[in-house]
Amino acid sequence: MRPPAPVLEAFGVAVEPERLPGGMETSWRCGDLVVKPLDLSVEEVRWWGALFERIESEGFRVSRLRGIRDGWCAWEYLPGEHRERAWPEIIAVGERFHAAIAAVPRPSFLDRRSNHWSIGERVAWGEVAAEEFAHVKHVRRLAAALRPIDETASQLVHGDLTGNVLFADDLPPAVIDFSPYWRPTGFASAVVVGDALLWEGADAELLKAVEHVDDLPQLLLRALIYRAVVDALIRAGEPWRSDENDFFLAPVELACALAR
Repeated sequence: MRPPAPVLEAFGVAVEPERLPGGMETSWRCGDLVVKPLDLSVEEVRWWGALFERIESEGFRVSRLRGIRDGWCAWEYLPGEHRERAWPEIIAVGERFHAAIAAVPRPSFLDRRSNHWSIGERVAWGEVAAEEFAHVKHVRRLAAALRPIDETASQLVHGDLTGNVLFADDLPPAVIDFSPYWRPTGFASAVVVGDALLWEGADAELLKAVEHVDDLPQLLLRALIYRAVVDALIRAGEPWRSDENDFFLAPVELACALAR
């Protein structure tokens, strides 16, 4: 849906909005702004905006919140585009981003979220019993391979970096669409690896980019549970994919083999 005229007027937009590709395709470029529907609570968006106002972004860029109005929010437009197969670079940018926010306290709204992604992440970390999603293809097998890992170093992390790092010549990469979770930073890297294996044609060679990540096999299991549960929730009522069309099959095989 195009931003309504009163919203554009409130944000001072004097140009024709241009729909941006990627994500849910609900974001619109309006000159030097990106205008999108509020898909988070106002509390979360304001928290995110305040965080990005004070963050010291060395080696990456972040967008500044420019306003909230009638169910829409406006953010500073950052030039750049998704770069195919740039997974090691995305992982490295994520590590710089997480170092910059390492001291940020855990926000209380994390406990109140109930969207598909929050549910999937809680299943992955045992905060929602995996048995509740044992009917989802692969979840039972992935959960059976889980072992406890040290979560004492958990901090704020971006749990959806893969498509949300933009690259532009002569500019640092831009981190957009922050999806905050409170987990070990390696989980964010494991999600990038999992996404690359699932949807972007990566193979086991990518594991070299995360050799330094502690507990990578266990984190990758959790990343795949997270994505499998979210996929099932989004596709509720649809038939399970056959093995021939199941893009989870090879990554699950790899993750379980690594975890042995």
